[in-house]
Amino acid sequence: MAGLLAASVFVSCGGSKSSNTKHQVSNLKFRAFVSNSLSPSGLSNTPVVNIVDATRDIVSFANISLTGTVTQAGLMALSPDLSRTLVFSPPDNTIAVIDNSGESVGVSLSGGASVSTFVLPGQTESMFVAKDNVTVYAAVPSAPVTGQSPGAVLVMSLLTGGITATIPVAGAHFIVPSPDGNNVLVFSDNSDTVTLISAILIGTSQDPRTVITGTAQNHFDRPVWAIFNGTSSAYIFNCGRECGGVAAGISFYTIGDAAPGPATPLSAATYGLLQGTTLFVAGTPPHTPCGAGTAAPTCGTLNLLDTSSLEVTNPKPILISDGYHDRMEMGANGQLFIGAHSCSNVNIPGGEVRGCLSIFNTTNSRVVIPPQIGDATGIQPVPGRNVVYVCEGGVFQVFDTTTDKLAVETFPVNTGQTNVIVGYTTDVKIVDPPPN
Repeated sequence: MAGLLAASVFVSCGGSKSSNTKHQVSNLKFRAFVSNSLSPSGLSNTPVVNIVDATRDIVSFANISLTGTVTQAGLMALSPDLSRTLVFSPPDNTIAVIDNSGESVGVSLSGGASVSTFVLPGQTESMFVAKDNVTVYAAVPSAPVTGQSPGAVLVMSLLTGGITATIPVAGAHFIVPSPDGNNVLVFSDNSDTVTLISAILIGTSQDPRTVITGTAQNHFDRPVWAIFNGTSSAYIFNCGRECGGVAAGISFYTIGDAAPGPATPLSAATYGLLQGTTLFVAGTPPHTPCGAGTAAPTCGTLNLLDTSSLEVTNPKPILISDGYHDRMEMGANGQLFIGAHSCSNVNIPGGEVRGCLSIFNTTNSRVVIPPQIGDATGIQPVPGRNVVYVCEGGVFQVFDTTTDKLAVETFPVNTGQTNVIVGYTTDVKIVDPPPN
């Protein structure tokens, strides 16, 4: 919490206005929700979800108060139908449930009651709402399991409330669903296996888990993430040396097979984005120098994989900021935003400033690392606009993809309108379809 307080002082120095009301709806048609743990309220700071007009980048005076529900506002997950938003609070391991249309905490249950929170047995960095819009999954690596090592995937229901299943998977840290919702891939800490959960078997007498171990020839090496290619196959990200393994790379795996295909070796691989036939892959190879032009001691890398041939198309790894990469989004004009945490921040008074966000221009291969320190925890392109919202170091930022710089916007004098959020922001999601 000390880190949040320090960041709050830094952001609050901007002097922008903030307003907290009991319940005031924004009446906006195209909204972004921003999780904020330290929104000023009287003489204290409170957790809220700020609401941004995504057509004009203006912060609404209305917000969604989480006071009395959770103690912080962090990682968010959006239901596929955009009706609900989940907000995780690390200190109390609690997920707040927000009704997006009413901009309020709590959704109605089938029996007339309502659910406002789910309490987990530990922290999560990976959760999602399934395709049915009512089933919630969360990976909890520290979840206690009787007679087994800690770790489980929790399954919850937005129809009935509460946890409906606890599926033991030792060290379960990241989860990725298939597009049809039938399968969930589970990635555990310090493991060379992947666990496949069959959603239709949850709650039956059959074990929904299948552990994929591979073979001596084709196997995983500290797998941490996946991107599905259709409903029955996926690209598996092998973290390799960055996670204590041997070799990073991408393995192609088909659901039902006992082992993946041969891995394509890469410099590093923890997260990525599939765009057409190009798979963008980021990671941080240990002890990778940045070269001239920066005071950062080490750098991360970006590689481009042609999915039709499973071959790397860039002649050498593209240098980006280091850290553990776990965010990536494509903005307008081919600007790829890459986020990491625990990077080598540089903050030289009167000189270089850089943090955990990198922007890769897919047209000319130029990399920009904006002058802002801190973890890049939230990235959200605004559909139909040359704008990307970013939460970095607790600061909410609006980037212009035509310049790769912060957007410069002019608001009428004395209107109180601003695109500055006061507090400590973590995540951002667009919660409405783009306007026609």
